[in-house]
Amino acid sequence: MGNSKNASSNTGNLIGTRTDFTAEIRRNKWRTFVILVSFVALIVLVGLAVDLLFNFGLVALLIALVIASLMAFFSYFNSDKVALAVTGAKPADPNEYQRFHNLVEGLCIASGLPKPRLYVIDDPAPNAFATGRNPQHAALAVTTGLLTLMNRVELEGVIAHELSHVKNYDILAATVAVTAVGALALLADLGLRFWIFGGRSSRSDSNNAGAVGVVVALLAMALLVLAPLGARLMQFSMSRKRELLADATAVQLTRYPPGLCAALKKLEADTVVVHRATRATAQLWIESPLDREEGKKGSWLNRAFDTHPSLSERIQILESM
Repeated sequence: MGNSKNASSNTGNLIGTRTDFTAEIRRNKWRTFVILVSFVALIVLVGLAVDLLFNFGLVALLIALVIASLMAFFSYFNSDKVALAVTGAKPADPNEYQRFHNLVEGLCIASGLPKPRLYVIDDPAPNAFATGRNPQHAALAVTTGLLTLMNRVELEGVIAHELSHVKNYDILAATVAVTAVGALALLADLGLRFWIFGGRSSRSDSNNAGAVGVVVALLAMALLVLAPLGARLMQFSMSRKRELLADATAVQLTRYPPGLCAALKKLEADTVVVHRATRATAQLWIESPLDREEGKKGSWLNRAFDTHPSLSERIQILESM
């Protein structure tokens, strides 16, 4: 009961006035900048760790910096395309998905947002996500399962939630994180593989250098192992509050809390998971697309690193409005 009151109070603070939302959007833009810089720094540190293990010298650090900068640039301009491709999203035909287009157009007029590109994912699990670097370059994807399960009012609530992510500039940080986390994990994995299969001479050099060399090598190894985990933790930490803010913004937009509330109840009751979901893209969806049911493969890890507040908590907050 106390948790419910606290959650309601916290979200009430988020609803506030137009000034509160403007301030939150500014904070989101600042967090996005910090996240980008942090990912670049982590990639450079991974490059430095590889340099320490293999004695590549200054060249390795410069190469890591160039790679990090290119990845940040790629993430900024192409992370939405990556997210859509990974999830198997296809453009939503205006004739076949007329209800979807009509609801989005109406909500965009009400919110003053440009209409995003619309996509449909052929998947029976009900879910949706928004992606892109800003409202002018946004995309919104829904599963066929969501379109089938939700009535008009419920679907409007879900779409309003996703458009709120666009309005609040959540989408840039989320989509950049998807690409950057994957890139960082790939670099760290390559470094570890080179160490295991090709770093024997480097390890000998470290041993010959004495205790200091061994300590430095161990620290570099630890960085390669822990850097992807640190990136994931950064990714997850920015998701939970944004989901609650998007719920609150969606209610302001539709002026009908029961619509989104009923949609979340249907999502809570449904146990089907998205077929092409990954941990890298999990934070994009309106609810976690990963299996968290006891006994299922990887479910304990999905629960431990959940990117969303529980649906029951979100429902309680909406019911209190």
